[in-house]
Amino acid sequence: MSHEQDAMVVVDGLSKRFGPFVAVDDISFTVRRGEVLGFLGPNGAGKSTTMKMITGFLAPSAGTARVCGHDVTSQTLAAQRSIGYLPEGAPAYGDMTPRGFLGFIARVRRLSATEARDAIERAVEATELSAVMDQPIDTLSKGFRRRVGLAQSILHNPPVLIMDEPTDGLDPNQKYEVRKLIGRMAAEKAIIISTHILEEVDAICTRALIIDHGKIVADGTPAALMTRSRYHNAVSLTLGGQATVGMAEKIKSLPGIDNVEVVPRGEETTFTLFPRSVEESSTILVDAVARLAREENWTVRALYSEPGRLDEVFRRLTRSDVATKKGEAA
Repeated sequence: MSHEQDAMVVVDGLSKRFGPFVAVDDISFTVRRGEVLGFLGPNGAGKSTTMKMITGFLAPSAGTARVCGHDVTSQTLAAQRSIGYLPEGAPAYGDMTPRGFLGFIARVRRLSATEARDAIERAVEATELSAVMDQPIDTLSKGFRRRVGLAQSILHNPPVLIMDEPTDGLDPNQKYEVRKLIGRMAAEKAIIISTHILEEVDAICTRALIIDHGKIVADGTPAALMTRSRYHNAVSLTLGGQATVGMAEKIKSLPGIDNVEVVPRGEETTFTLFPRSVEESSTILVDAVARLAREENWTVRALYSEPGRLDEVFRRLTRSDVATKKGEAA
């Protein structure tokens, strides 16, 4: 298959205005087969609006979105046949059982009786719903309701999956199961996950796109985005006990160290060491810190080189509204 054929979702100059308010502002990106794209942004950044346009539920003010080669505006049904969509909150008909709801979705998807039976069986097995198939959806836990939503989104085995906050509100075990399911499906599909949970990106995404005020402000692998963090290649040292006078000065006196942050955490203290330059080898710094700790007989609880912190990159890239307000106040 060619590289172009691998492009399952192509967004080109997509914009959405509600009167004078610009919710999505001329964004473009491509998602290929095998990619799990984490679509990140603060509340109101334009994530859900973008997903609604890609799925054909909302008409764009400008630009285009194509799914598996089909324009979502002029070929809406053809595009939607290729999409599995999990809206935020996984809405369903609460008085239906999962069995009845999935049967209804199968009919909407125009599956034959045999296709529907096989599809429901596969979806139920994948989402581990068998224990609650005949209970009203309204009586199910949030985790099971989310699984019902996931089951309907994958029922027709779509090549493109679009999920809005798929693990929001779930407990750690439920999140783990949902992420495991997404991971199993990832190789054969293009998957877009809208989320504000940054740990989700590390856990399942091959790529992250950050949107703020309707504009894309970053696009890359999680590892690449973390290199933009001020903590990239910093060294973290956690010592047992309270920090004593002079500890930070001794650490800061090591060659290659520019600055040291000290954070007490109960019976431990964490020192974050920032190198003078990005070229400075974090391995050399870790070795130097380890030697100093041995010489000083410090109790080392943790010592490692930081890859970077995605939450810090996210905050820096999405706080333009704060900066603007400060500028206006000045």
